[in-house]
Parts: sequence; structure tokens; C-alpha cells
Amino acid sequence: MVFVWVLYASEHHSTQEIADRIGERLRLNGHHVEIQALRASSDGPWRSPSDALVLGSAVHDGAWLPAAEGFVRNNADRLGDQPTWMFSVGMTAALRGPLRTLAERMVQPRIAALVEVVRPRDHGRFSGVIRREHLDRKGALLFRLLGCRYGDHRDWEAIDAWADDIARELDT
Repeated sequence: MVFVWVLYASEHHSTQEIADRIGERLRLNGHHVEIQALRASSDGPWRSPSDALVLGSAVHDGAWLPAAEGFVRNNADRLGDQPTWMFSVGMTAALRGPLRTLAERMVQPRIAALVEVVRPRDHGRFSGVIRREHLDRKGALLFRLLGCRYGDHRDWEAIDAWADDIARELDT
């Protein structure tokens, strides 16, 4: 059995639910898992020893939320000490046609910089939930102009498969 911390930053609970799902899949595969939300000053119990780390955040304006980005920057020296996986939750699946294809291929510089710092075994990219009330007036207008769709765009099968891949890797 491997002890895994799943740490996440979420604003509208979509990323939290994905982190919970990843944790549950790891538990189903026989691992001990602790799941914790990152806060602006996350110096909490995650610092206890673990065998692995899964770290994720919602993506807003092409960047991880400040708590997650700050966590990576403040703990860069420790993150190389254990196997680590990262995941980002954005709105790619809300886009249509060529915009979706472009977004799937796009590298977001601020996230890429975090990936470079952590050097995770894998970086999963998932879509989350987007509702009208999540956007300000300008954001909602842009969302409509781009032909995006509100709703729950999470692909639970892909999330489960990603978590199961982590579990298999932890078993070896």
C-alpha cells in the first residue's frame, strides 16, 4: 500500500470533485489516500511523509489558481522527493470545432512553467463544469461569441483511467 496525498485548488467545486474521484480510484486500488484543498497558506498536514503526490488545480485565464501556483513555487525543493502527478481542469470541452482542437493542443505558459518546476510523471488535462454564474459579464459575452456550451464537461471515464494508471505505476 502506498500513501498518497491528493492536493487541489478549486473555485466552483468541479476540480474538488475530480480530486475526490481520483482519490477514490486510488483507494479502490488499495492505496491510502488523503485529499486536501490548497489554501493561500497551505502548510497543513500534507507535510507529513507520503509516498506520492497528486496535485491539481482549476485553470482560470490560462493559469492555475493562486493557492496551487503558490504551493508549487513555495515547495519546489520538496516536490522532486516523491513521485508526483499533476492535473489541470479547464473548459476545453466547452469549446466547439476548430477552437476545441486548438485549445487541446495549446500550451499555457504559466502552467507549463509549473510543470517544468515539478517535472511530474504525467500531467492530466481535463474539462470541468462551466455555468453562467461562474463568469462575469465580459466573460459570459466572450463565452457566447466563441460558441461555447455551458454544462458539466467532465469525462469521468478518462479521469478514472488516468487515476488507474497512477495506481498501476504506484504498484510497480
